[in-house]
Amino acid sequence: MKLKECNQEATECCGSNKGCTEPVEVKAKSETPRKRFVGRKSKTSGNSNALVTSASKIVKSIPDDILQNQQLIEAIKVLPGNYNFEIFKSVWQIKKNNSKRVALQFPEGLLMFSLAIADILERFCNVETLIMGDVTYGACCIDDFTARGINCDFMIHYGHSCLVPVDVTSIKTLYVFVDIGIDVSHFVGTVRKNIEKGKKIALVSTVQFISSLQVAVNDLSTDYELYVPQCRPLSKGEILGCTAPKLNGQELLIYLGDGRFHLEAIMIANPGVSSYRYDPYSKKFTRELYDHKEMYALREEAISIAKTGKKYGLILGTLGRQGSSKVMDHIEKQLKERNIEYVRILLSEILPDKLSLFNDIDVFIQIACPRLSIDWGYSYPKPLLTPYEAAVVFEQIPKWSTVGDGTYPMDFYAKDSLGPWTPNHDPNIKVKPVRS
Repeated sequence: MKLKECNQEATECCGSNKGCTEPVEVKAKSETPRKRFVGRKSKTSGNSNALVTSASKIVKSIPDDILQNQQLIEAIKVLPGNYNFEIFKSVWQIKKNNSKRVALQFPEGLLMFSLAIADILERFCNVETLIMGDVTYGACCIDDFTARGINCDFMIHYGHSCLVPVDVTSIKTLYVFVDIGIDVSHFVGTVRKNIEKGKKIALVSTVQFISSLQVAVNDLSTDYELYVPQCRPLSKGEILGCTAPKLNGQELLIYLGDGRFHLEAIMIANPGVSSYRYDPYSKKFTRELYDHKEMYALREEAISIAKTGKKYGLILGTLGRQGSSKVMDHIEKQLKERNIEYVRILLSEILPDKLSLFNDIDVFIQIACPRLSIDWGYSYPKPLLTPYEAAVVFEQIPKWSTVGDGTYPMDFYAKDSLGPWTPNHDPNIKVKPVRS
């Protein structure tokens, strides 16, 4: 459902019907071949005083000879003004660390800025830079091991939050979230135009837009009962494609961001909550749907087949830090206790054609990205289970449809996850009961 939206570029949503469209049904088109299972630059508006973070403290810590370096200020102007690449902080940290060889890792959407940033850092830090060009899907793909292997002494990872803490990475690491400034007033105006006052709303986003989300919360809180959930160790309001919180009593959720991948995680975790998406680039506000029944059926079929399997392939993802040796050890223990034959497999990209070569394996368990199984599992020749689904097969936990409200969990990196088949599981954190 495409909803009312303000179509005026770089202006506030006017509050009238000018430039706004009436609701129009958007029908899904059938696609062949079948794809993944699925069920811009504008100045930030809003009250800048409403957002209080530790950023100002960091700026005050950066020496004046860096902050007031006119040549550096001019060099930074080649980058888009509404993208915060934290160049001053990066220069300061590299010099402070006396680094000589710096690895730069970008997701695909930011790789276009890599050469300009590399030039700036080499010029003002007197270092050698290496751009890591392998695919980077998320913070789980941080590749500090490779950076260390090519003799880098410092690494900057762009576009994701600190999923792997800096005290865990193998070399000195700086995370740059790349906060993107957007037209917050247009987002706020669009929400007010489409959502009835007094509604209980959950607001979520990705790390690039968290600052804008917080500004919007201060503005919208006068008209709505707002809830910004947190799924630790993520920031407040942040969601990932594999990690999203269970909501409690909210009537609807609004996702601020482009694409559906991250949004789908919280939709899977909250099938009974109406979902909306505001795309800050196209400035469109849409009602989003997900086919939970089909997803459940596909995953239940994979689990059912897996229960008859005699030989398992245990895949550890090697794309950055996607794979967790802790989770692998746990699953190996379960397989040994049940006298199930298995083989360990290391893969950076888990592709159907690759797995078809292992023709004597009946079931695969992949410790990489849960969404690989959820979104693409039907396209593999044998069942491709997530660690959680393996726990269901091993009867460590009942199947989602038989407990609580029957919701499939999206807690892969959550500290309060359901069990030790997730990387950050903390047994000392009591999981909140889910209402039936």
